[in-house]
Amino acid sequence: MNLAQRFADYAVSLHFEDLPNAAVHEAKRRFIDSFATAVGAMDADAYASARRCALRVFSRQPATLLGGGQSTPEWAVFVNGLLIRYLDYNDTYLSLEPAHPSDNLAAVLAAGEMAGASGRGLITAAILAYEIQCRLCDAASLRQHGVDHVTYGAISSCIAACKLMGLDATKTTHAIGLAGVANVALRQTRSGELSMWKGCAFANAARNGVFAALLAAEGMTGPAPIFEGELGFMKLVTRSNFDVPVLGGKGRDFMINRTYIKFWPAEYHSQSAIDAALQLRQQIGDVRNIQSIDIHTFDAAVDIIGKDPEKWRPKTRETADHSLPYCTAVALADGDVTLAQFEPKRFSDAALLDLVAKVKVHRDAGLSARYPNGIPNRLTITLKDGRQFQKEVEFPRGHAHNPMTDAEVEHKFRTLVEPRYGKERVGEILKSCWELEKLRNPTEMLTLFGA
Repeated sequence: MNLAQRFADYAVSLHFEDLPNAAVHEAKRRFIDSFATAVGAMDADAYASARRCALRVFSRQPATLLGGGQSTPEWAVFVNGLLIRYLDYNDTYLSLEPAHPSDNLAAVLAAGEMAGASGRGLITAAILAYEIQCRLCDAASLRQHGVDHVTYGAISSCIAACKLMGLDATKTTHAIGLAGVANVALRQTRSGELSMWKGCAFANAARNGVFAALLAAEGMTGPAPIFEGELGFMKLVTRSNFDVPVLGGKGRDFMINRTYIKFWPAEYHSQSAIDAALQLRQQIGDVRNIQSIDIHTFDAAVDIIGKDPEKWRPKTRETADHSLPYCTAVALADGDVTLAQFEPKRFSDAALLDLVAKVKVHRDAGLSARYPNGIPNRLTITLKDGRQFQKEVEFPRGHAHNPMTDAEVEHKFRTLVEPRYGKERVGEILKSCWELEKLRNPTEMLTLFGA
């Protein structure tokens, strides 16, 4: 079998009854976390733009938009996926290729609603999507070739949609070919000054993954073998042959339990630097006494959030939350990193930018060797009187080796959702999520997020 056929057979054979309680519980936590980040992003201009487009389109099989309204399943994936991702506050997986696997949940919800899936179906498809995307991230890097990580997401979202729609292995294989051949995204999305598209890129890939599943369901065939072919994925995208030797189940762990929920709304490689800065802050006192801030870090952090000049003077929210210097400095200055720290009036503050200018980022081979098992950042802060303070953090709160509790996940949800929907509605949504296996259809849950 080629890899696409293996993925298809695996998807068809995976059932809710095969899933261990730990994976099911983690899936519920990820729906809670993703709904939280989605609601938190509902004031974003990008959401307003995408929603206006979506509401112009009607469907015989409509799908629900978070925040109210209906559109086609593909547009629902784009709008809801944009919301989940936009704040850079949803979950993460780090490997040869970093990823945000809860980005798949918008496709799971839309395809599930279209298919009339049960809560058990949603859980199974979510765990399946995590499994495929994370295993691909383990297999080969994309970003080193200028390709964006969302390229894997078109495939994982497609397979999840195929599962929910009940496609057999043959049609699922064709869908994977369609999703894989047409959705190679450029890494320029995350280079230099970042735009709104940074929060939309996976939503677009997932939308196209569902589109591929819809086409395959009606008999459209796709190119094969999509991974191993003469001009296929391995030859042109990853530029190396790779394998996915194992997949979860039959006594093996599922990848969803190896992913991380974010404690702070910032790019994941900055989380340990934020953690270290907050721990040092009480010793530092007035940040005006700081002479210099040195961050020793690993290669991925430098390459993704610590080398572009724009990271020292961010002009957009998207650049600020992808800036190691800014995230570290604002944590020292404000004593917390919340959505408020990424408002324009904050990241354009002259005094804060003076502090950001004192940050130097250093590659450290020893720290790089510990990535991606950990994300070690070491801060050394030198005061004007010559005193130095140092702190290193490898596993920030929320990491798989330092996981958030259920109570912390709920607190994050309430913090982001209660201001818009109130305590009573929040209670209903949380009950629905914690009892997700009892859900009759996704619309029951999605309508709780109406206007």
